[in-house]
Amino acid sequence: MNFAAIDVETANADMASICQVGIATFHNGIIVDEWETLINPEDFFDAVNVSIHGISEKHVVGAPTYDAAYKEIRKRLEKSISVCHTHFDRVSLARACSKKSLPVIQTKWLDSARVARRAWTQCAWRGYGLANVCKIIGYEFNHHNALQDAKAAGMVITAAAEHTGLDLLEWIERVNLPIDPNSDTSGRIKREGNPEGALFGEVIVFTGALSLPRVEAAELAARIGCTVGPGVTKKTTMLVVGDQDVSKLAGSSKSSKHRKAEDLIMSGQPIRILSESDFKEIVFSVESEGSE
Repeated sequence: MNFAAIDVETANADMASICQVGIATFHNGIIVDEWETLINPEDFFDAVNVSIHGISEKHVVGAPTYDAAYKEIRKRLEKSISVCHTHFDRVSLARACSKKSLPVIQTKWLDSARVARRAWTQCAWRGYGLANVCKIIGYEFNHHNALQDAKAAGMVITAAAEHTGLDLLEWIERVNLPIDPNSDTSGRIKREGNPEGALFGEVIVFTGALSLPRVEAAELAARIGCTVGPGVTKKTTMLVVGDQDVSKLAGSSKSSKHRKAEDLIMSGQPIRILSESDFKEIVFSVESEGSE
């Protein structure tokens, strides 16, 4: 059970805008090393993101940029097994590397959310967010701090191993199998989101000028498990914004869907706002993991 668990926080809807990184190293299921740093994203801080993690421009003054911290991050992750909760942190690292023209870190990824969905029946189709899973395993942490979230993701893996008797390598194989291996779900998929998809339970809405036709974007989202909604509601969990709309006026010119999502976030609704490029990277990440 040797692995590294990682989490990042971002400054705005661009997943490359990493402003904090936390990595916890586990040996035999025990944390043996912790590392955390603020990152200067060289980008604007959206008030919505600041309301979630509390990090703003003033906190990253003098902090290293991503390319300056890259060597340390790479040292801790490369040629090992790296754990993150859902694909977002994995995609953020890839996007930040691309933005800085740095090699993507070569590591074997394991999604602790996918592990939780297979380890505990009450998490199979809903309730597999990090906070809820940690309630189930009895682990308390300070959510939306990168190191705390990284440690929590690692604890999910160790708890799942103890609960099921599967070791780390067995879990890497298990997450690519159906949630219920004794049932054939292919014949009963009559909902918008594939129930076996890695992001099943997410409700996604698209806004702004997309490079993909909306129908194609919706098909991609449904394939990886998302239900696609026509408008932002209290059930929405993800809002995908066209790349041009994310960068326009540093985020100050936003669609009505975008503004409504931000209002719901400020009132405590857990909605993640991301760019179309990040959405496509997530789709690629989910589907490539299944083929590894």
